[in-house]
Amino acid sequence: MGAIALPQAVALVTALSLAILTPGPAIIATLQTAFAHGRERALPYGLGLATGASLWCLAALLGLAVVFRLNPMLFTALKVFGGLYLLWFARGLWRASTAPLPEAARGPERGALRGFLGGIALNLSNPKPALFYATLILSVFPRPLPPSGQAAIYALCLSTELFWYAVVAVLMSTAPMRSRYFAAKFWIDRACAVAMALLGVLLIVQH
Repeated sequence: MGAIALPQAVALVTALSLAILTPGPAIIATLQTAFAHGRERALPYGLGLATGASLWCLAALLGLAVVFRLNPMLFTALKVFGGLYLLWFARGLWRASTAPLPEAARGPERGALRGFLGGIALNLSNPKPALFYATLILSVFPRPLPPSGQAAIYALCLSTELFWYAVVAVLMSTAPMRSRYFAAKFWIDRACAVAMALLGVLLIVQH
């Protein structure tokens, strides 16, 4: 694997996988989309979320995390913007809890592209992953890496992100899972909205 040793790759994938599956805005959004809209909408949305998260990995590799540390006001401003975006997203989930289930998306290609871009936008609304990736990469790879090593890290992180978001989107959009959602749509949507709102508030107030 070039400049990356196998133990380092395993450590990186393991830590990243645990972080991805820890309940957060992206996973909550993936679950709710899979329940409400099925695989056709959830899969491109999840892949967009994965791509958006990987862009923070790329930003960390390019040194954006250092810029955040040197310019805390920039990081704070982005956090506040991201928190407000999550609150807006939570408001939409709350309002959707009393609405009937939407019709199937018209034009699957357009719907898939819109979902993919929406996933990227949601994950880019939270700048904290840039610091997480910077810390993770430095802890696993304490020595400077050549461009080939950095490219290998990005490819590994992108693959891990894509894998887990695809798994969650597909598994949670199965008929048994969706039937359970339909039976408790109001409470599931409200719970997702509250969780998303709390995460938005925490993103704004936490240092």
